[in-house]
Amino acid sequence: MNQQLSDTQTVKTPPFYMETGKEGDVFTHAFRNKIPVLLKGPTGTGKSRFVAYMAAVLGRPLITVSCHEETSSTDLIGRFIIKGAETVWMDGPLVTAVKTGAILYLDELAEARPDVIVAIHPLTDHRREMYIDKLGETIQAPDEFMLAASFNPGYQRGYKELKPSTRQRFAGISFRYPEAEAEANILMEETGIEAGIAGKLVKIGGKIRNLKELGLAETASTRLLVDAARLIHSGLPRRLAVRTAIVEPLTDDEETIAALCNLADLMI
Repeated sequence: MNQQLSDTQTVKTPPFYMETGKEGDVFTHAFRNKIPVLLKGPTGTGKSRFVAYMAAVLGRPLITVSCHEETSSTDLIGRFIIKGAETVWMDGPLVTAVKTGAILYLDELAEARPDVIVAIHPLTDHRREMYIDKLGETIQAPDEFMLAASFNPGYQRGYKELKPSTRQRFAGISFRYPEAEAEANILMEETGIEAGIAGKLVKIGGKIRNLKELGLAETASTRLLVDAARLIHSGLPRRLAVRTAIVEPLTDDEETIAALCNLADLMI
């Protein structure tokens, strides 16, 4: 198994996360009621940070799997490996999470192969169990186990969608870009940047998000604004920081880069 497939964390101090609604309450009640949660929203709106924050608040270890088109049920469940002269079984992150009562976070679930969906279905209903066919064993999830997943509807449209039969197994929480004041506060808390510059970066982000005519595959996320704020706070010139952290990650088209830089230069 690819050792980079999953990441296990036990965080006692919650990472910084600014709630913009009742998402913390919803997640907590879903955890208590053993209901899996689907986090929906664009890239860079804080979905992964939120799960890490809630894992720390709830006092549960967090196992994160970044799904892609090659992620299979075998990757999640486990496989036999050769160890010396023996063949031994190695649990995958899904089995590990079930056995240890961890929160399992499947980032970009729709990217994974269809057999992954089949593997998690018994864990998302009243059964809360999984069958390991290679071992002929069924394991029951403890009360502390929780399944969370993320989904980017805008990016996936026309490419990969989650079937209604899968979506309806989850409680849903929508993530959007924060209001301007809240986003500026996030930048200041995350980076130590002064309020004036934070406000200007937020305005740049807002302008780019409204430029539908450029046909950008992704727009300026809060994550990119935080990166720009970090670079400015460390001493990089403002306009260069904006180009490096915000504009360049969004496009490779020279004309679009020039247009975005001209727009940003007028604002910072």
